[in-house]
Amino acid sequence: MMRLPLAAVLALSLTSGLALSLTSGFALAQDAAAGQKAFAKCRTCHALEAGKNGVGPSLAGVFGRKSGTGAGFKYSDAMVAKGVTWDETSIAAYLADPKGYIPGNKMVFPGIKKESEVADLIAFLKTAK
Repeated sequence: MMRLPLAAVLALSLTSGLALSLTSGFALAQDAAAGQKAFAKCRTCHALEAGKNGVGPSLAGVFGRKSGTGAGFKYSDAMVAKGVTWDETSIAAYLADPKGYIPGNKMVFPGIKKESEVADLIAFLKTAK
């Protein structure tokens, strides 16, 4: 049996953990209660009730839905053409930089730069069915 020095074991553990967190998608801790507070930035334009559209579409059931397909809302051509299926990774990218992720979309919101706030908001949006 091969014995490794403690420093080597720690280095391998840290490297493996880093690789796992980088490849597992959205690996930040998420707090739905904090996300509910962050949703205040979205509430001006978006509702969480199914079919209740405002300036922006309803975000109820957004996970697993293709961009530009929510019922009863007139989406930009860019949003429809993107054709992304909304999941944690795509929503995080969109929330961080809406105009950069989907150039030409109608949303005027500048984005959320703080990754932990995006993670919390995503946790909260998952509760909206």
